[in-house]
Amino acid sequence: MPASKLHTAPAYPYLMLDPHIELAIKQNRKDGWVNPYRFDEAKVIRRLPNPHDEATLTRPAFIRDIEKILNVPAYNRYAGKTQVFSFVANDDICRRGLHVQLVSRIARTIGAALGLNVDLIEAIALGHDVGHTPFGHVGERYLNEQYHEHTGQYFNHNVHSVRVLDYLYSRNISLQTLDGVLCHNGEFAQQVLQLGTTDSFETLDSLVTACEQDFTTIKTLRPSTLEGCVVRVSDMIAYLGKDRNDALALGVLDTLDCFECSVIGLDNATIINNLTVDIINNSYGKDHICMSPDVFMDVKIAKQQNNELIYEREGMSGDSSELAHEMFVELYDCLLADVERHDEASPVFRHHVSNLTSNSRAFDVDAYLSQDPNRIVCDYIASMTDDYFMELYSYKFPTSDKRINIRDYCGRLTPLAAE
Repeated sequence: MPASKLHTAPAYPYLMLDPHIELAIKQNRKDGWVNPYRFDEAKVIRRLPNPHDEATLTRPAFIRDIEKILNVPAYNRYAGKTQVFSFVANDDICRRGLHVQLVSRIARTIGAALGLNVDLIEAIALGHDVGHTPFGHVGERYLNEQYHEHTGQYFNHNVHSVRVLDYLYSRNISLQTLDGVLCHNGEFAQQVLQLGTTDSFETLDSLVTACEQDFTTIKTLRPSTLEGCVVRVSDMIAYLGKDRNDALALGVLDTLDCFECSVIGLDNATIINNLTVDIINNSYGKDHICMSPDVFMDVKIAKQQNNELIYEREGMSGDSSELAHEMFVELYDCLLADVERHDEASPVFRHHVSNLTSNSRAFDVDAYLSQDPNRIVCDYIASMTDDYFMELYSYKFPTSDKRINIRDYCGRLTPLAAE
């Protein structure tokens, strides 16, 4: 790997907790104060009244959710999925597995200061992206296009994350964790996050269906716990500066001086500190999560500039993006044909259906195959890591002349797809 370069950028001061807020936090902790808006674990709701899932002293309700999420196969695959940059071999850039850990760490820091339920926060954070596709948001867009073209319905990774945890693996995850996963939607910045009203699985199921039928429903989702609100804002905090670090490391950016802000700073460490402090200052003891106007304006500018200077120039762009789009179309159609003719020699059966049904507690092979074949193909493609997608394409289309080059550790461009 090339030696690191020093990337200069204006220094912005670290914000500090408001002295009155800091004093209130210390005094409230000393007095044993419990935040009235903290979610009470005694009120946890699960879809199934399974005695095995009841909270104990050693395994409280949301610790159980955390352990369930960590042990589903979909969690393993985080490590092989793009966060922002595809088609580059570099162990130092963020993959989706690191991203969810960063979200969890930031959210727990904020949640602890606010006196919220940090176990619920961790469960939401670790599970919020398990339904994400290979190749990040570009892959999500391509899969949505195919799924919508064939079914008239929509694919969104947050909705699919709920499907993965609640249905495909059926781990009896709590309503509160699933609600936070569904509503994490860090792509939509809001200055104030007000609580939603999802208090039953019937309501959750209705929201999932509405999202699948109307793409605009996503913009209306609101977490129904403050813990979910904290994860939602922490999702943004976790990627705003980290994506800039990765862009510098890969040469997409030469410096951070091209960014603008007035308060939050330009680099990852300053952004994390200043957003964390501002949110605590403006949310402590309140029934909502809030940023100050100046910080919120900076967040909107930061997201816009990240989009223009990083995301539109990320690894999945230009010729690579067009080739990957064609591969998504071809692989989707090929796998759909395999499912429709029940080709049990196809990887969709040997790998996906077989592995999924052996790990699911909700259905057997026949029950799973009774669904729309498009749903099965969508489940399969969404579950893939980047490398698995490319290898499967090569397996299914061995004579294809499509090539996507990966920048290897020595800086060389090497084709991923086989001859």
